[in-house]
Amino acid sequence: MAVDYLKKILTAKVYDVAVETPLELAPGLSRRLGHRVLLKREDQQSVFSFKLRGAYNKMAHLSAAARAHGVIAASAGNHAQGVALAAQRLGCRATIVMPVTTPQIKVAAVEARGAKVVLHGDSYSDAYAHALALQKRSGATFVHPYDDPDVIAGQGTIGMEILRQWQGPLDAIFVAIGGGGLIGGIAAYVKRVRPEVRIIGVQPEDSDAMARSLAAGRRISLPHVGLFADGVAVRQVGRETFRLARRFVDEVIRVDGDAICAALKDVFEDTRAILEPAGALSVAGVKVWAAREKAKGSTVAAVACGANMNFDRLRFVAERAELGEQREAVLAVSIPERPGSFRDFCAILGKRSVTEFNYRYADPEVAHLFVGVEVANRHETERLLAALARRRIRALDLSDNEMAKLHVRHLVGGHAPSAEHEILYRFEFPERPGALMRFLSCMSAGWNISLFHYRNHGADYGRVLVGMQVPPRDKAQFRRFLGRLGYDYVDESANPAYRLFLGR
Repeated sequence: MAVDYLKKILTAKVYDVAVETPLELAPGLSRRLGHRVLLKREDQQSVFSFKLRGAYNKMAHLSAAARAHGVIAASAGNHAQGVALAAQRLGCRATIVMPVTTPQIKVAAVEARGAKVVLHGDSYSDAYAHALALQKRSGATFVHPYDDPDVIAGQGTIGMEILRQWQGPLDAIFVAIGGGGLIGGIAAYVKRVRPEVRIIGVQPEDSDAMARSLAAGRRISLPHVGLFADGVAVRQVGRETFRLARRFVDEVIRVDGDAICAALKDVFEDTRAILEPAGALSVAGVKVWAAREKAKGSTVAAVACGANMNFDRLRFVAERAELGEQREAVLAVSIPERPGSFRDFCAILGKRSVTEFNYRYADPEVAHLFVGVEVANRHETERLLAALARRRIRALDLSDNEMAKLHVRHLVGGHAPSAEHEILYRFEFPERPGALMRFLSCMSAGWNISLFHYRNHGADYGRVLVGMQVPPRDKAQFRRFLGRLGYDYVDESANPAYRLFLGR
């Protein structure tokens, strides 16, 4: 018998634990995209995720006898917190099997609510298989994170709230997809009540089981999934959620990790909230859709579905956000190895802010620079490359080169046996346009820069490490240069780390 999701959603038991989260305008994002973007703030639930809706609805419908035997679940984290909270409220035992890759913040949150955590496997699929085996031995009720009508109905209350909160024109709702329970519930309700509203799913490129399944017309099992957006790292979508997606979902958009990082930054700038990667998927999808659509002025909603972010991921997100927004270009540049060529290159960059600069003397003829430059968009990167080409400077765009972005940028360097009379200084530059050119203009034209490392840390001062080849006869002149420059500095020429890894 077909499930009547409209009735199940209207009668779902979620508000004993869940709150009706706000539907808020994202003003900055809306201005940039030319569309009204509304954020459904499920990150404001008590467990910082929508997952408590479906988990509680499922468990509240269990008989007293079933609850007495306890419940068991498999989860990458957010569903686990929902089950743990529901078990705490309903007074039953809960065991949660989680992948060993689950962020510690989610493990600790589950244990804090009294649930027993079992870590097993590298992905949700591994944890799921182990949970089923434990369930057979224990007789506990398995609470599926997505492929269960009661769970789907619980998540569907989000769609009900969106349509109640925004009764004006609504063109689309963007929803992250892992196993499909969230989009299945929202779509089942919205398409019954307002069928003209498009339901658009969003998945990471490396965890796109639903997109592949819809294209193939059958459920596809991925051999492996990416773990950056761990909340949607599912190898195979559910049978029921796949059925609902085939019937109700209009489109699935894929996004890469840099686009997710950029979306995290967008939400932070508008709300000061830090979502988890899976929580920002819907916003990343909105941006892809907006870039594709020629017409402006639509109204769309994006479900911000989770905020269980590990703090140690924030540095990676900050580094990659500008790349995802195409507001940073990463270049490999080759210039002549002679005094003054570095200054000439910086003059071509003009007033563009440099986000990173790595260089180490290695070849007496050619200097190879690793450079990050702030740009407005991909077109400005192309104009910069053309300007370099006109000056016969070879430059390679590495903005889409994963190895360069993850590893090479931190490994540029090494010993330089030919760098005679090298001294090493650490400077604090004022973080403003022109600071680097002032440094280069104050320098003697005869001193060669043999090492340069700079990274923009978003502070008032940039921290720069510079190696210069200054002959002993120029030491007095060098001291006068430091005085004219006026920047704080530390002489690192005797630093053992320099001697071991970078010196002659």
